[in-house]
Amino acid sequence: QVQLVESGGGLVEGGASLRLSCAASGRTFSSYAIAWFRQAPGKEREIVATISRSGGSPYYADSVVGRFTISRDNAKNTVYLQMNSLKPEDTAVYYCAAVRGINTYYPGGYDYWGQGTQVTVSS
Repeated sequence: QVQLVESGGGLVEGGASLRLSCAASGRTFSSYAIAWFRQAPGKEREIVATISRSGGSPYYADSVVGRFTISRDNAKNTVYLQMNSLKPEDTAVYYCAAVRGINTYYPGGYDYWGQGTQVTVSS
């Protein structure tokens, strides 16, 4: 089992950057693929990015390609989401999620979730 805690959200102006962190408990962190999802008010939860157990094969939603970068440090049990050139439409609660094995694009494919961190981008 793994527990996830997100941090790094906040209120920024358009064009700014933020780095989200997802800290995981447990000694088998490297066995889990990790994803970042986001959910804006009145909208469904959507995939932002995923990363494999080893840190390879990152996937990005079309809306964040070229602006966001997902990475992980298995020695620190942490996954990061570097967000650059933020836009108002990036405003949402951002969640990290974990699944033992291979990463997927769908929320239902993940077994463990953090509590979320709010990102608000003003225009």
